[in-house]
Amino acid sequence: MNYQQEFEDIIQMMLKQNASDLHITVGRHPTIRVDGSLVELTKKPVVDQDIAREFIFLMLSKEQQEAFLRLKEFDLSYSFKGIARFRVNIFVQRGYMGAALRFIPTRIKTFEELQLPEILADFCLKPQGFFLCVGPTGHGKTTTLSAMVEYINHSRHDHVITIEDPIEYLFTSDRCIIDQREVGTDTESFEIALRSMFREDVDVAMVGEMRDKATMAAAVTAAETGHLILSSIHTNNAAQTIDRIIDSFPADQQNQIRSQLANTLVGILSQRLIPRIGGGLVPAIEIMIANSAIRNLIRENRMHEIDLVIETSSDEGMISLNRALIDLIRSGTISLESAITYSLNPGELQLLLKR
Repeated sequence: MNYQQEFEDIIQMMLKQNASDLHITVGRHPTIRVDGSLVELTKKPVVDQDIAREFIFLMLSKEQQEAFLRLKEFDLSYSFKGIARFRVNIFVQRGYMGAALRFIPTRIKTFEELQLPEILADFCLKPQGFFLCVGPTGHGKTTTLSAMVEYINHSRHDHVITIEDPIEYLFTSDRCIIDQREVGTDTESFEIALRSMFREDVDVAMVGEMRDKATMAAAVTAAETGHLILSSIHTNNAAQTIDRIIDSFPADQQNQIRSQLANTLVGILSQRLIPRIGGGLVPAIEIMIANSAIRNLIRENRMHEIDLVIETSSDEGMISLNRALIDLIRSGTISLESAITYSLNPGELQLLLKR
């Protein structure tokens, strides 16, 4: 088998079918994800350990191969013939190599093209603060943050830095200077890169993911000291996100981080990509804006009341996930079944639909 030609054929098939992901797993045909569902490429041979190894090593430099064999897992970005880029995680399972590739479009879409609310532009123009994009894995958080950075790039005259693992979307500086740093290649960690930005005359930082207490603490401190910080975290909604951040700290530090969050947080966007009737995916968006009521709830550790404030503050631009799902149902965009599946409170959803 010509492994390189075979791998290139699979990538081309993936691109032709507008797939979001490719999975290389021993014992299965190469498998792609289309509109949220996995589809096996049955015309291609079942992957064995030799095929998996050869496909994976095609994407790695010699140094990366050595690091992977030592660590048993590795993240990287992979460029395919200059026409497509992928975020790649390679790993070992049951002694065999495996890989998951996420397609990264070369062109960064606008808010309108992504069907995201216009209020995101307001967050992009904040002089300082902490903004989070949250939701499950694979529901477009990185794409949304990249659209925000691109909006800033065309709207402000600032120095923007991105800290990612690995670098996904590539930006071309316009009105802004945009520097992109990759963890493991350009910097040792998210925390170190965030602390370094204080000496780099940075105005805006996009941190790919809040993974640990040290990164969260550095990000909140940066937001306190005159920077706009954009980041993501794997949580389900705004209230859970704030709880997750605070609970990451020891008990004796939680009052301090609660106070810092109340002062710096500007907003949280939670999103789901829902199967659209007729094919494709459409975002359902919850928006929390950190107004005085939200800030007081954070200070007073009453996060369980945040959902009610979001539900009753639509005049300020807030929207709950259930309200977003109802709008999509009533416009004929998604089915009731899909909405119930993705709702965090299906009972409330059905009650609201009857009103």
